[in-house]
Amino acid sequence: MWRRFFVSIFLEAVLATVLSGGIFQILPVWADEVADLQKQIDELENLKNMSESATKPLVEELKGLENRINTARAGIIRAKTEVAALAKNIDGRELDLALQYQILSERVHVQYKRSRQLNPLLIFFAGGDASAVAKDLAYQSAAKVRDDKLITDISSDISGLEADTVALENKQKQLAALEIQLDEQAQFFRGEIGKAKDYQKDLTGKIASLSAKQQEILAARSGSFTASIGDSELADDFNASIKGFRDSAPSGYFAVFSFGAYTHRKGMSQYGARGRAQNGQNYKQILQAYYGKEPVGKNTDGNIRVSGYGEMNFEEQYLWGIAEMPSSWHAEALKAQAVAARTYAYRYIEQGKEICTTEACQVFSKSKSDNAPEAWKQAVRDTRGQVLEDVVTFYASTHGAFTTTAGWDTTDGNGGGNFIDKSFEKLGGSPWLYKAWYTQGYSSSSDKCGRSNPWLSPEEMADIINAARFRDDRVTPVSTSCWGGNPYSHEELRQKANGPSSVSSVSVSQGNGTTNEVIFQTNIGEIRLSGSDFKTAFNVRAPGRLSIPQKSFSFFNIEHK
Repeated sequence: MWRRFFVSIFLEAVLATVLSGGIFQILPVWADEVADLQKQIDELENLKNMSESATKPLVEELKGLENRINTARAGIIRAKTEVAALAKNIDGRELDLALQYQILSERVHVQYKRSRQLNPLLIFFAGGDASAVAKDLAYQSAAKVRDDKLITDISSDISGLEADTVALENKQKQLAALEIQLDEQAQFFRGEIGKAKDYQKDLTGKIASLSAKQQEILAARSGSFTASIGDSELADDFNASIKGFRDSAPSGYFAVFSFGAYTHRKGMSQYGARGRAQNGQNYKQILQAYYGKEPVGKNTDGNIRVSGYGEMNFEEQYLWGIAEMPSSWHAEALKAQAVAARTYAYRYIEQGKEICTTEACQVFSKSKSDNAPEAWKQAVRDTRGQVLEDVVTFYASTHGAFTTTAGWDTTDGNGGGNFIDKSFEKLGGSPWLYKAWYTQGYSSSSDKCGRSNPWLSPEEMADIINAARFRDDRVTPVSTSCWGGNPYSHEELRQKANGPSSVSSVSVSQGNGTTNEVIFQTNIGEIRLSGSDFKTAFNVRAPGRLSIPQKSFSFFNIEHK
């Protein structure tokens, strides 16, 4: 009973304090936010430890009660079995008694008849053998004594068995009453333990929330930030978009979103150029933003050697066939693309080299060259001869709002948590600005290795952490249908890494165009990974074709639903 009193008083006091807001209420963040948050975390941790310490004896008491309940139940079963055996024994003994009574009755009847026939006086006067008669009478008397003793013994056995039956039935009732009593006590302890564990779980959630807030503050003070992504960013695949994840993923799941696509982040962003053009910039301003220079005039008459096609006119054939930007885009973006493509190819002319027709150089289409859209031809004509000096004009569709040559590709030139919202690539409508990748290539219809979405369960995310903690040649995707090999199972890798089996929350610290650190709250505590370590582990171990499609840098975010 002392345990019940102690637990009730303790839980009532603690829960009343927490639910009323008390000293454990999550306070607003003011000037000394981190210190205040740390103080709250310490207090919550202390309270959680107190609750766990109070719960431990209850758990032990519950185990003892359940053992006693099981013992009582076993005793009841044994008593029922013994009662049934006794009843069967009584039935048998009563049958024996009935038979003995029947035999006795027959003997009494025979004895009576013979006693009339063997009267000693009659035998004497009849001259019979008195000695034989005496022996017969003695035998009959002895038989009667034996029968009487047998009947008495059977009656005594039955009386004893009936007494044992009553005793066992009483024992059975006592055990049943004890079982009910023990079960009531066990139910109480189960309820109290359940309340305590729910309370401890609530404290764990509050601690994780405060820790994440701390990380956000520390990241902001160190020049890093936590990205804040809106709901409107739609990728070319709904399930790979932030809206698709938030609308459709199961609660508790994670998704890894890349800032940008398969990009080197050098030079011009094509979607960024489109956004800048739509925001009022002309092609010279766009080129200045991405390459730091404006174009100058060169003599670009003549031919260029093109792989597979020989020599062709540089301006009216080759440049008309550049298939790097949709002709429906804004005219100023098309002009910027024309100058970038001309500059890139002009180096080959100067060096006397043949240029390839794939993405390894820049994409050329003979069919487009033969029937070029008017808008693209006009962009080439309007910029004829214009190139950028002393610049290799790299470009890619989407850089992720940051370039290595110009920095933040945003309307104010700065980063911060809302950099996606103010990026020119968002203004340009890039479908790859913020996307969770799970296809083999750019096309959303390319191979997905049997997956319908890029979402990860808490267990799958823990598996990625374990891949970062332990690496050998069996740390490969578990999706052997598209990767082959002999990968560790989730449980095998967890044991190898001595790592977590589940992740409850995550905080990501972003830097100047890079992901600095990822902080996970797991079932074994907080785990920190650098952005590069997580990206490496993710690209090695993630299921299916999930990936962070970046080459020499790590710039991604992890969403949690």
